Amino acid sequence: MKKALMGIGFLVIAYSCSTQQKVVRVEPQVQEIKQEEQEQVLKRKVAIARFSNETQYAKGIFYDKDNDPLGKQAVDILSTKLASTNKFILLERQDMDKILEELKIAGTEAPQKVGADYLIIGSVTEFGRKNVGDVNVFSRSKTQTVQAGVNIRLVDVSTGQIIYSEEAKGEAETTNKTVMGFGERADYDATLADKAISAAISKLVENIVNNCMDRPWKSYFLVYDTDGILISGGKSQGLRVGDIYEVVQKGKTVTNPQTGMSMELPGKTVGKVEVNSLGGETSDNEFAIVSFIEGSIDQANLTNYYIKQIQ
Repeated sequence: MKKALMGIGFLVIAYSCSTQQKVVRVEPQVQEIKQEEQEQVLKRKVAIARFSNETQYAKGIFYDKDNDPLGKQAVDILSTKLASTNKFILLERQDMDKILEELKIAGTEAPQKVGADYLIIGSVTEFGRKNVGDVNVFSRSKTQTVQAGVNIRLVDVSTGQIIYSEEAKGEAETTNKTVMGFGERADYDATLADKAISAAISKLVENIVNNCMDRPWKSYFLVYDTDGILISGGKSQGLRVGDIYEVVQKGKTVTNPQTGMSMELPGKTVGKVEVNSLGGETSDNEFAIVSFIEGSIDQANLTNYYIKQIQ
């Protein structure tokens, strides 16, 4: 009986001495998106224009706002999560200078400039760490907690309008316990910062996806002559042979007297086109050859029209 009690006691001590970690995350949205990968997705072009650190974290006398590790970390996490949805063509903006430098070394011409459909502007607005200790007669514990707040704005490039803005918070913590001197003592855990920021951004990913995908995909005429009718977009954006899209004549542009901003009135559907074939090698030079199955347009004024996804 004595040996059995001693064995139970050692088991209790071993359990109490273990290190426990708790990370508050919201990940199911990305998993649900992956389940829909079999459906056709017309990819939107998205760029992260800026992600700044608006907190006082790591802002010492030698702080460089153009090389802020917290902001760069947030960009990398957000880019990875958006790429995993398989719904976007992500355009590089943060490290564009490195790409240009590499092209210069190789003696290659500057890359083609591809405009984004949507810009993401974000900032880390809250970041803090706290330690909480609990001391008893035979045991003591220490809990490290990191909290992060992230703010994101999604801008429609064609209008400059903010179509989505939200702030989310994430938290990560780790706990160390010792009983009668046995157990691992808690040291500084630098990974908690990564986990807290990742948890905050995870809460925003689904809303970013939904706000982009809820708006119809658009394309534009490139050429309309005897050689054929070409529109922008191709395989990498999700176009397929046989797809049918609406052709819309742009509405008038007026000035809103209340806001002073120019706005385009709703356009008029003037026809439908069908995709006959796809060409190009990358998202920079892809195109689709189409034919009209309904309606027609003025070939001399291609800029007055755009092609829209049928909803």
